[in-house]
Amino acid sequence: MIEIHVPEVGESISEVTLVTWLKKDGEWVERDEVLCEMESEKATFELNAEKAGILHIVAQEGTDLQIGDLACKIDETVARPEGADAPQEKAEEAPAKVEKKAEAPKQEAPAKMDDAKATPVAKTMMAENKLKSSDVKGTGEGGRILKKDVLAALENPGKPKGGAITRNDERKKMSNLRKTVSRRLVEAKNSTAMLTTFNEVDMSRIMEVRKQYKDIFKEQHGVNLGFMSFFTKACTYALLEWPAVNAYIDGDEVVYHDYCDISIAVSAPKGLVVPVIRNAEALSMAEIESTVKELATKARDNKLTMEEMTGGTFTITNGGVFGSLLSTPIINIPQSAILGMHKIEDRPIAINGKVEIRPMMYLALSYDHRIIDGRESVSFLVRVKELLENPELMLMGKDPVKALLEL
Repeated sequence: MIEIHVPEVGESISEVTLVTWLKKDGEWVERDEVLCEMESEKATFELNAEKAGILHIVAQEGTDLQIGDLACKIDETVARPEGADAPQEKAEEAPAKVEKKAEAPKQEAPAKMDDAKATPVAKTMMAENKLKSSDVKGTGEGGRILKKDVLAALENPGKPKGGAITRNDERKKMSNLRKTVSRRLVEAKNSTAMLTTFNEVDMSRIMEVRKQYKDIFKEQHGVNLGFMSFFTKACTYALLEWPAVNAYIDGDEVVYHDYCDISIAVSAPKGLVVPVIRNAEALSMAEIESTVKELATKARDNKLTMEEMTGGTFTITNGGVFGSLLSTPIINIPQSAILGMHKIEDRPIAINGKVEIRPMMYLALSYDHRIIDGRESVSFLVRVKELLENPELMLMGKDPVKALLEL
């Protein structure tokens, strides 16, 4: 009988929650087979079988465990049951078993199967608003639930089935991830002299560039040309010009960085996570888009590693994907600043004395006034605005003519 204990998952993490068992007590398990999912304050990870044998569950679902606590035991001395296939045979028969499961009665299928018909953004919105797939009418191909379908369901909530009115309350234990997010947000508000400055950017030029090059960009690089790469690139130039925005306070010292590790806030099903794009200042647009796609996918699948969420010198958060027009983001400590992107909306603005309708986006920069002065924060945001409205400047960081004249 071998014992399987909770492994170390990172520095400063002493407690995890056993979320769900993927195998049943008394069931035969193969070596390296995933037994259960556990959640720390920063990420979700899996516990694997160290040897093949009969599983004996010790810790129950929903239990908080300390690092090193006993999770389960495996009796490797038991002979393989006749009904248990060898690993190779099991792998070969897997497709047939999946097909059989798909033919099972509808009421026996788990609820998560329905959510597979939703786009990643729609899934996240449904999770945050506690909507089931049955509450939303999908208008996409094959009944796929789109972002607009979730918004429509939120704007026009259906009446209770059968006209019954209920007043039930439900209590759920906060996950380690949610508790950590709550603690860090309160800590940020209480430990920093946070202030927010605003500006707006005309997105016309970026939208023109995307429209003109999006197809060839995807063909050559294999990823879509999104807004995040433009914002990330613009921020890296501005951060290197205004290093205080890229720094943080450590005791009575200020730590400056000559690199830009950009954290991107992602709303995952289990809570807010902030994976990091390392050395973003040295990456191309395609490399940034590929990294963003990879990190966002891992976040929504709860597959981010501790390393991928550790560090970061500056954060970008995009509330615009959920329809936010304006907000004041909270600093991701120990960082000193965070940029908030918002919804692009056609608005009338004055251009050379004439009123024109342009796609505008409000930008919000929340910063720690202890380290960043008003001049630096406003100048940083103005620089980001300049680069976004003139994306050609991001090739060298300045106007080509000024570069030629060394101005």
